[in-house]
Amino acid sequence: MSAPYTVEEIGLTSHSAQQTQQFGVLFAPLLRSGDVVCLVGSLGAGKTCLTQGIGRGLGITAPITSPTFVIVHEYDLPERPYQLFHIDLYRIESTAEACATGLEDYFFGDGVCVIEWADRIVDILPDDRLWVTMHYLDDSQRQLSLRALGQRHSELLRQLAASLRQASLLA
Repeated sequence: MSAPYTVEEIGLTSHSAQQTQQFGVLFAPLLRSGDVVCLVGSLGAGKTCLTQGIGRGLGITAPITSPTFVIVHEYDLPERPYQLFHIDLYRIESTAEACATGLEDYFFGDGVCVIEWADRIVDILPDDRLWVTMHYLDDSQRQLSLRALGQRHSELLRQLAASLRQASLLA
Protein backbone atom coordinates (compact mmCIF):
# COMPACT_ATOMS: atom_id res chain seq x y z
CA MET A 1 0.00 0.00 0.00
CA SER A 2 1.38 3.39 -0.92
CA ALA A 3 1.78 6.17 1.62
CA PRO A 4 -1.02 8.76 1.71
CA TYR A 5 -0.57 11.88 -0.32
CA THR A 6 1.16 14.82 1.19
CA VAL A 7 -0.47 17.91 -0.26
CA GLU A 8 1.06 21.36 -0.16
CA GLU A 9 -0.25 24.44 -1.96
CA ILE A 10 0.84 28.02 -2.58
CA GLY A 11 -0.59 30.82 -4.68
CA LEU A 12 1.10 33.81 -6.23
CA THR A 13 0.48 36.56 -8.72
CA SER A 14 2.78 37.40 -11.60
CA HIS A 15 2.65 41.01 -12.73
CA SER A 16 4.47 40.47 -16.04
CA ALA A 17 5.79 37.86 -18.44
CA GLN A 18 9.28 38.62 -17.10
CA GLN A 19 8.14 37.87 -13.55
CA THR A 20 6.52 34.60 -14.68
CA GLN A 21 9.85 33.64 -16.22
CA GLN A 22 11.63 34.72 -13.04
CA PHE A 23 9.45 32.26 -11.07
CA GLY A 24 10.62 29.55 -13.46
CA VAL A 25 14.28 30.55 -13.10
CA LEU A 26 14.00 30.32 -9.28
CA PHE A 27 12.17 27.01 -9.55
CA ALA A 28 14.60 25.30 -11.94
CA PRO A 29 17.54 24.63 -9.58
CA LEU A 30 15.21 22.71 -7.27
CA LEU A 31 14.15 20.28 -9.98
CA ARG A 32 15.71 16.86 -10.43
CA SER A 33 15.32 13.94 -12.76
CA GLY A 34 11.92 12.30 -12.34
CA ASP A 35 10.04 15.49 -11.44
CA VAL A 36 6.77 16.08 -13.28
CA VAL A 37 5.40 19.62 -13.49
CA CYS A 38 1.84 19.78 -14.84
CA LEU A 39 0.71 23.12 -16.29
CA VAL A 40 -2.94 23.93 -16.88
CA GLY A 41 -4.66 27.12 -17.96
CA SER A 42 -6.34 28.71 -20.93
CA LEU A 43 -4.51 29.90 -24.04
CA GLY A 44 -2.34 32.86 -23.10
CA ALA A 45 -2.23 32.00 -19.39
CA GLY A 46 1.58 31.81 -19.42
CA LYS A 47 2.35 28.09 -19.53
CA THR A 48 5.09 28.40 -22.15
CA CYS A 49 6.42 31.54 -20.51
CA LEU A 50 6.88 29.67 -17.22
CA THR A 51 8.53 26.79 -19.07
CA GLN A 52 10.94 29.24 -20.72
CA GLY A 53 11.98 30.45 -17.27
CA ILE A 54 12.47 26.89 -16.05
CA GLY A 55 14.60 26.16 -19.11
CA ARG A 56 16.67 29.29 -18.62
CA GLY A 57 17.16 28.38 -14.95
CA LEU A 58 18.38 24.93 -16.02
CA GLY A 59 20.98 26.55 -18.29
CA ILE A 60 19.25 26.12 -21.65
CA THR A 61 20.30 28.88 -24.03
CA ALA A 62 18.35 27.67 -27.09
CA PRO A 63 14.94 29.25 -27.66
CA ILE A 64 12.16 27.35 -25.88
CA THR A 65 8.97 27.27 -27.90
CA SER A 66 5.79 25.32 -27.41
CA PRO A 67 5.99 21.89 -29.09
CA THR A 68 2.32 22.01 -30.12
CA PHE A 69 2.79 20.21 -33.43
CA VAL A 70 5.51 17.76 -32.39
CA ILE A 71 4.19 17.19 -28.84
CA VAL A 72 7.64 16.92 -27.17
CA HIS A 73 10.82 18.96 -27.29
CA GLU A 74 13.85 17.45 -25.58
CA TYR A 75 16.57 19.77 -24.27
CA ASP A 76 19.98 18.67 -23.05
CA LEU A 77 21.02 20.37 -19.84
CA PRO A 78 24.58 21.70 -19.76
CA GLU A 79 25.28 21.04 -16.07
CA ARG A 80 23.06 18.02 -15.44
CA PRO A 81 23.16 14.38 -16.57
CA TYR A 82 19.53 14.40 -17.72
CA GLN A 83 17.15 16.35 -19.97
CA LEU A 84 14.19 18.70 -19.88
CA PHE A 85 11.16 17.24 -21.64
CA HIS A 86 8.75 20.01 -22.66
CA ILE A 87 5.44 18.38 -23.56
CA ASP A 88 2.44 20.17 -25.09
CA LEU A 89 -0.83 18.24 -25.20
CA TYR A 90 -2.97 20.94 -26.83
CA ARG A 91 -3.59 18.78 -29.90
CA ILE A 92 -4.08 15.51 -27.99
CA GLU A 93 -7.73 14.45 -27.95
CA SER A 94 -7.64 11.50 -25.52
CA THR A 95 -5.55 9.53 -23.06
CA ALA A 96 -5.43 6.69 -25.58
CA GLU A 97 -3.92 9.03 -28.17
CA ALA A 98 -1.33 10.20 -25.63
CA CYS A 99 -0.43 6.61 -24.76
CA ALA A 100 -0.05 5.76 -28.45
CA THR A 101 2.65 8.42 -28.75
CA GLY A 102 4.69 6.86 -25.91
CA LEU A 103 4.33 9.84 -23.57
CA GLU A 104 4.38 7.67 -20.47
CA ASP A 105 8.02 6.81 -21.16
CA TYR A 106 8.93 10.45 -20.52
CA PHE A 107 7.26 10.48 -17.09
CA PHE A 108 9.60 7.77 -15.89
CA GLY A 109 12.57 8.65 -18.08
CA ASP A 110 15.82 10.36 -17.23
CA GLY A 111 14.67 13.95 -17.09
CA VAL A 112 12.30 16.61 -15.84
CA CYS A 113 8.88 16.73 -17.52
CA VAL A 114 7.04 20.02 -17.92
CA ILE A 115 3.62 19.25 -19.40
CA GLU A 116 1.32 21.91 -20.87
CA TRP A 117 -2.39 20.99 -20.92
CA ALA A 118 -1.70 18.17 -18.44
CA ASP A 119 -5.38 18.04 -17.45
CA ARG A 120 -6.01 16.09 -20.69
CA ILE A 121 -4.17 13.02 -19.37
CA VAL A 122 -4.71 13.04 -15.61
CA ASP A 123 -5.36 9.30 -15.45
CA ILE A 124 -1.88 8.37 -16.75
CA LEU A 125 0.19 10.94 -14.86
CA PRO A 126 2.44 9.78 -12.02
CA ASP A 127 0.85 10.07 -8.59
CA ASP A 128 3.70 12.25 -7.31
CA ARG A 129 3.62 15.51 -9.31
CA LEU A 130 3.35 19.28 -9.11
CA TRP A 131 0.17 20.84 -10.48
CA VAL A 132 0.39 24.48 -11.62
CA THR A 133 -2.89 26.16 -12.51
CA MET A 134 -2.51 29.48 -14.30
CA HIS A 135 -5.27 32.06 -14.68
CA TYR A 136 -5.23 35.06 -17.00
CA LEU A 137 -6.11 38.17 -14.95
CA ASP A 138 -5.33 40.89 -17.50
CA ASP A 139 -2.81 41.68 -20.24
CA SER A 140 0.11 41.49 -17.82
CA GLN A 141 -1.05 39.69 -14.67
CA ARG A 142 -1.47 35.97 -14.08
CA GLN A 143 -2.57 34.08 -10.97
CA LEU A 144 -0.61 30.88 -10.30
CA SER A 145 -1.75 28.16 -7.93
CA LEU A 146 0.85 25.48 -7.25
CA ARG A 147 -0.32 22.24 -5.67
CA ALA A 148 2.00 19.37 -4.85
CA LEU A 149 0.81 15.79 -4.81
CA GLY A 150 3.10 13.32 -3.11
CA GLN A 151 6.09 13.52 -0.84
CA ARG A 152 8.77 14.51 -3.38
CA HIS A 153 6.78 17.34 -4.92
CA SER A 154 5.58 18.57 -1.51
CA GLU A 155 9.21 18.98 -0.50
CA LEU A 156 9.92 20.67 -3.84
CA LEU A 157 7.07 23.13 -3.26
CA ARG A 158 8.30 23.94 0.26
CA GLN A 159 11.76 24.66 -1.17
CA LEU A 160 10.24 26.83 -3.90
CA ALA A 161 8.18 28.80 -1.37
CA ALA A 162 11.36 29.48 0.61
CA SER A 163 13.18 30.64 -2.56
CA LEU A 164 10.28 32.91 -3.52
CA ARG A 165 10.17 34.42 -0.03
CA GLN A 166 13.91 35.03 -0.12
CA ALA A 167 13.49 36.80 -3.48
CA SER A 168 10.55 38.81 -2.02
CA LEU A 169 8.16 37.29 -4.56
CA LEU A 170 5.98 35.53 -1.98
CA ALA A 171 4.63 36.99 1.23
